[in-house]
Amino acid sequence: MKEVFLSSGARSALGDFGGSLKNVEFTELASTVARAALTKSGINPSAIDHIVFTTTCPTDKDSLFSARVVGMKTGLPESAAALDVSRACASGLQAIISAGQQLQSGHSKLALAAGAEMFSRAPYAVTTSRWGNARGNQELEDILEWCYRCPFSLEYMGDTAENLAEKYQYNREDMDHYAVTSQSRALAAIESGFLAKQIVPVTVTEGKSKKIFEIDEAPREGITLERLAKLKPAFQEGGKVTAGNSSGVTDGAAALVIGDKEGFAQQGVSPEARVVDWAVVGVPPSLMGHGPVPAIREVLERTKLKIEDIDYFEINEAFAVVNLHAEKQLGIPRDKHNLYGGGISVGHPPGVTGLRMAMNGMQHLNETKGRYAILSMCLGAGQGLAMLIERVAN
Repeated sequence: MKEVFLSSGARSALGDFGGSLKNVEFTELASTVARAALTKSGINPSAIDHIVFTTTCPTDKDSLFSARVVGMKTGLPESAAALDVSRACASGLQAIISAGQQLQSGHSKLALAAGAEMFSRAPYAVTTSRWGNARGNQELEDILEWCYRCPFSLEYMGDTAENLAEKYQYNREDMDHYAVTSQSRALAAIESGFLAKQIVPVTVTEGKSKKIFEIDEAPREGITLERLAKLKPAFQEGGKVTAGNSSGVTDGAAALVIGDKEGFAQQGVSPEARVVDWAVVGVPPSLMGHGPVPAIREVLERTKLKIEDIDYFEINEAFAVVNLHAEKQLGIPRDKHNLYGGGISVGHPPGVTGLRMAMNGMQHLNETKGRYAILSMCLGAGQGLAMLIERVAN
């Protein structure tokens, strides 16, 4: 089959829940970022023949047709096909996979993989009024509750993290220590300019004024073990999972150019990385944080590689225990993964995270001249996904 290559990622800065992006329309933010990714690549929008778009929670009226609307607003030709996909927390990586499958099957040469999540704009639903209510009050249901609960047990995803911590006996202090590390790494990546290389400045409205939004809003200065130790458990009395060692709720958008060798060559563009392979596995929904472990094992088995062959790992930091578990079960050194922060510090908008992680992986390999990176995450309802990428030497 044809090889799949990646180039020119761009994303917005990620906004806090109810923060700087709350008044920005979903498809406007996504198309702004998508145009920036194409400009960065030097590829004319007219050359893109397919867009694969992802979100887990459509929040504006036109976001129900995200792929097509974002494609048209980005300036893709009317003839370009559009596909919406979703795979829970791995939706950003699934957009890359699905775009790559279009290339491998010969149905595309240059595609755009993009995603957005605007949880600050998530609506409330009235599910009892379609056919009338005899009398009495009607309940408003928060759609975000649907997003953050296991569809089987109706537990919060944080409860499943507690289950993982209990089964494998991870302690609160180690989880908090990991969270402090994530925060410090994110702040260092902001200070060094590493993350700025990915970010598209966006004009946002604050009251009657406007400002340029271009720095991730969620990382917190001054986070210490002592401060985190004072936080109460967020999901279970006497539990270990807190707001401090869990991923943040954030808004944002991201996009990557996906192409085969011929498609990039015709545009005179050199890709940055090659998608080598990926693996998706199912795990018990009550232990969904276990997902990266079997997924990474499978992709290594498929490619005949070992942990020590991989230069860098990105694991989504849905909860600190997820990363502790991957470290312990797979033997991943902490100095080889999530060096630029993650879900705990930068935030975890599911439609964006996989794309953001791919950008981190490509950028890390380019700057260190490494060869392989693995991107992996757990998925709500019980799955794990891992993708192996390889730097293209230029």
